[in-house]
Amino acid sequence: MARYDYRCTSCGTVFEVEHGMTEHPSITCPECGNSAEKVFSASGIEFKGSGFYNTDQRGGSSSTEATSGSSCGCENCPHNN
Repeated sequence: MARYDYRCTSCGTVFEVEHGMTEHPSITCPECGNSAEKVFSASGIEFKGSGFYNTDQRGGSSSTEATSGSSCGCENCPHNN
């Protein structure tokens, strides 16, 4: 079950209704009894800072540089080819 916000088309009251994601019930306002419509809003997730996008580069001392053709340093390593 999921929770959805609905707004009354008549009085503007906003209220929450729980129903299945595939269900599309006819919802009425608990205050005045008129029809209500689902309220769509942005997600509450915020991505702040760096490191969330594939175009970001790691900085500082914890970053490692990739070099092509270098070995990993382990003995008898198949990466040394």
